[in-house]
Amino acid sequence: MRIGEIAALVGVTPRAVRHYHHQGLLPEPVRRANGYRDYSVRDAVLLARIRRLTELGLGLDEVGDVLAGDEGRELVEVLEELDDDLARQQELLAERRARLDAVLEQARSGRLPAEGPVSPELAALFGSLAGEAAGRPESATAAKEREVLALLDTVVPAGDRDRLLGAMRRMTEAPGAVERVYEVYGLFDALAGADTRDPRVDEAARALAGCIPDEVVAELGENGTAAGEGGSTFMDAFFSEFPRPRPRPCATRCAWSRSGPGDAGEAAEAAEAAGAAEVAEVAEAAAQRRRVSRRTR
Repeated sequence: MRIGEIAALVGVTPRAVRHYHHQGLLPEPVRRANGYRDYSVRDAVLLARIRRLTELGLGLDEVGDVLAGDEGRELVEVLEELDDDLARQQELLAERRARLDAVLEQARSGRLPAEGPVSPELAALFGSLAGEAAGRPESATAAKEREVLALLDTVVPAGDRDRLLGAMRRMTEAPGAVERVYEVYGLFDALAGADTRDPRVDEAARALAGCIPDEVVAELGENGTAAGEGGSTFMDAFFSEFPRPRPRPCATRCAWSRSGPGDAGEAAEAAEAAGAAEVAEVAEAAAQRRRVSRRTR
């Protein structure tokens, strides 16, 4: 048989036959006087075995090990490894299909967020906020926060993500919480392009600090460092979205630490030191102080 004939008989391509020759799986047959390869039935039997092994999922290196093995011992070991690998693949496929089913259900019901696909937990959080957003002008701050959350949903470890989203979900379940969040969004939106000494910075900082649940406060800067200096992953990512100089990264915390919890001028002092673009850090500092105050009672 010529190469095209043996390939057709076994159900592979002539190119595959040549590749098996090149890999040393199928020995070169004798050649006719005209230079064409002349394959025998024995060659066809070996080629058929190679095909069956590759169809099981074995790589060509593994096929070579099987063909070189004695009394089938190597084949048993390889097939057992293959069976284990296929079992793992089945588990991964089942997990992927479950995630896909959830995304499909969201898409079919019109609940897939613009940032999707995201985890079901984050999609539920976005959904709870979307109801309050209905009829409101699109908030640039809200859109930025959704983008950051979608990023964290993908890149942070599952345990950290679940704690963050769980705390935020419980925050939105509190009476009036979602309304307060959108009030804060409005305050942040209004500060776009504002002067660094704008008194609204203080108001926005206080409002944001009041929205941060205690569980999230406990996660922020546990080691006392400022955002961007090894503190909360979430706050680092959030602050990085605010283009501003940071000549004194700890200025805000210093201002808050010098003042008492009831000092009416503490937020203004911190905001003035940090600048209007650092309003988010002012709020984080307020939340940090709230956490420390609870510990020292």
